[in-house]
Amino acid sequence: MKTTPSVSRILLYVRDPQKIADFYVKHFAFVQKPQVHEDLIEVTLPGGAFSLLLHQASKGHRLGQSCVKLVFDVEDIEAYKRESEKKGLKFGVTYKGEGYEFANARDPAKNPIQISRRAFLK
Repeated sequence: MKTTPSVSRILLYVRDPQKIADFYVKHFAFVQKPQVHEDLIEVTLPGGAFSLLLHQASKGHRLGQSCVKLVFDVEDIEAYKRESEKKGLKFGVTYKGEGYEFANARDPAKNPIQISRRAFLK
């Protein structure tokens, strides 16, 4: 029996689940799974190791105010930023420090996202 929990999915509350699914498919190579529930879409990385559950937010839910940031490991930050911008996603300034390098953006539902080199640094 496994005693250490691991993260395999994150649920995001969004106004337009299909629009957000399309965003993560286009910019981060997620694959949309067949829809099981009307108000919930699942997109997963190839191989199924990690998923985002995109749930219809209620009218009173404040979007973009959560304490969650999605971080994607990217080996070459600047190259990824250039390719992303060609597809309509603009990242902010690349921050560089001792042992890290990253840039931030937001998805269409205002959830913060980040591309980071931390996983590739020694």
